[in-house]
Amino acid sequence: MKRTDVQVIEKTTLFRGFNRIDQYELKYRLFDGLWSKKIDREVFERGHGVLVVLFDPDLDKIVLVEQFRHGALAALSSPWFEADASPWTLECVAGNLRDDEAPEEVAARECREEAGCDFKDLLAVGHYLVSPSSSSQSVFIFCARIDASKVDGIHGVAEEGEQTRALAVPTAEVFHWLEAGKIITAGTVIGLQWLRLNYEDLRKRWLV
Repeated sequence: MKRTDVQVIEKTTLFRGFNRIDQYELKYRLFDGLWSKKIDREVFERGHGVLVVLFDPDLDKIVLVEQFRHGALAALSSPWFEADASPWTLECVAGNLRDDEAPEEVAARECREEAGCDFKDLLAVGHYLVSPSSSSQSVFIFCARIDASKVDGIHGVAEEGEQTRALAVPTAEVFHWLEAGKIITAGTVIGLQWLRLNYEDLRKRWLV
């Protein structure tokens, strides 16, 4: 199936704030070649983003950032989380693309803003859709070689209401957190699972 197998009848912006919600009236081609009935669907327009796994192969550490997430706060009101679950989440460095920015530029900016560091090398890992059933957002994943000994403290862009705490953690401990379910944000899970699969090859590549 291709983009031409969708007919957008009308697109309307329902809400515009920090994010945007558009409503689509559309039809799409079914697998038998016929067309679906007309449907209305809302799309959450979050923009496109970048996530960076920060890895120090010399010290064998991963740098994560801890920060408050209002979406996590809303999710924790459901019965599916423990009563002591926190809306402060452990994540890889991440941020949204601005106009005319390349993903690599965003990776460098967010590393400085959220973790106070620069990278020595940057490896493109992948590009995925966050939640295609309801959002247009996609995320570019990178893995960056850094010096974890220089990472510490509180960071973030205060005027954006952002505060992050950078943590340099032994790789084995981060992988244990992943297994134990302590890390619960999707992009970070994807990035760390990639690192776990490519850990030995990446160390050989960067420790030459």
